[in-house]
Amino acid sequence: MKITPELYGDMTRQASPKSNYKVNITTAFLVGGAICAFGQIILSLLEGYGLDRTEAGTWTSIILVGLSAVCTGFGWYSKLAKHAGAGTLVPITGFSNAISSSAIEARSEGLVLGVGAKIFTIAGPVILFGCSAATIYGLIYYFLK
Repeated sequence: MKITPELYGDMTRQASPKSNYKVNITTAFLVGGAICAFGQIILSLLEGYGLDRTEAGTWTSIILVGLSAVCTGFGWYSKLAKHAGAGTLVPITGFSNAISSSAIEARSEGLVLGVGAKIFTIAGPVILFGCSAATIYGLIYYFLK
């Protein structure tokens, strides 16, 4: 039996689970917004205790990354991500989760060859291409100005 692109497309549509995109988008928006609102609460509290905006922002990022790593370690972040989807990926907590989960998976291989070598498995391409794009855009901006 020869599989044509049309036949393959039909087979894929039949085998793929139906997605309720309206609920998925709404849930992702609400969860991502809740994470960001929680970050804003932390920022406001820190500013209320006398930190300036820059210091408060730095500590807010550190706290969110740390909480995300702890939640990843206990398996709570993956349970939330299962239902919230992209809502957990976009904030800084998603980046922390990506790095933490890679480190947790590789810990049985040792600190150097396991955790050290594989910690950026998921986040590495994001860092590489993000830094590369920023450099290229910066150079273009520099030479155009």
